[in-house]
Amino acid sequence: MSELRQNLITREWVIIATERAARPDQFSRDTEKKPLPVHSESCPFCPGNEDKTPGETFRISSGGDWKIRVVPNKFAALSPDVAKERLREGIRRRVTGSGRHEVIIETPLHNTPPALFEHNQLKELIRIYVNRYLDAYMDPRVEHVIIFKNHGEQAGTSLEHPHSQLIATPVVPIQFRERVQAAMHYFDDTGKCMTCDILSTELEQKERIIFDTDHFTTFIPYAALTPFHTWIFPKRHSSSISDITEPEVDELALHLKTILGKLHTGLNDPDYNFVIRSSRPKDMLNEYCHWYIALIPRVTKRAGFEIGSGMYINTAVPEESAKFLRNIKAKP
Repeated sequence: MSELRQNLITREWVIIATERAARPDQFSRDTEKKPLPVHSESCPFCPGNEDKTPGETFRISSGGDWKIRVVPNKFAALSPDVAKERLREGIRRRVTGSGRHEVIIETPLHNTPPALFEHNQLKELIRIYVNRYLDAYMDPRVEHVIIFKNHGEQAGTSLEHPHSQLIATPVVPIQFRERVQAAMHYFDDTGKCMTCDILSTELEQKERIIFDTDHFTTFIPYAALTPFHTWIFPKRHSSSISDITEPEVDELALHLKTILGKLHTGLNDPDYNFVIRSSRPKDMLNEYCHWYIALIPRVTKRAGFEIGSGMYINTAVPEESAKFLRNIKAKP
């Protein structure tokens, strides 16, 4: 029988449609992606085409060659050259498009997604995420920073070469504000961090955990919004990724490699998005917020009910999805 579960962090209700549920392996991509070359002459992110991505702001090199580059997005949503100004015209409100939009080119290899990265490459990528995150918040016009990755056409990517993005906005998105308010209310009611309590419950029940180590836990939430919706939680309470330690960087790289590798093998390299959900560096010591990574494989599509109600219908039982991924042996 179907049931409704509430996601405490998002406050959203999810219908776990057990009577319509598919086996976890039925969400595997049914067509093979076309093989990509190691290098593409037309790709602006490939080595030798650096003139197509001018204005480089950061890089990691090895032996004279770059391993990771950070460049401004050529088609930026926001611009660092625009003064921040709030405007009100009757009932209409607007803010000038000041901010930052960067592309993090994750590897010189055109055909190697993060699921196949070496452990050290993922560690370096995480360090760059933190570096660019901190640097973006140095701009007083910036109110919120989002680091995210789109992998595959269904996830919204327009270029195949592996890359992530950073967008720094001059306003706080309402989605983030509402989640902070929910966390504050929970703390007011219980004196505890909601995320810490969720993690404690998951570790006690164990049935939705995919991978667990000293510093992080990767699991499918009780009220997963969509099939294989996954969270990576740091065990140490911290509201901002800017507070991450070097041992945590090492373990987070292991968790990313593990979960991305399991998805790559078990679901035949599905399209996916992941986003780092984090408070500002200056808020890192607050007691109610807790940073984490959300990963959404794009194995289903939103339809009229989801759009009209704001609720989701999940046709994969979270406990079964977690068990399926636990048993997947990813490529080393």
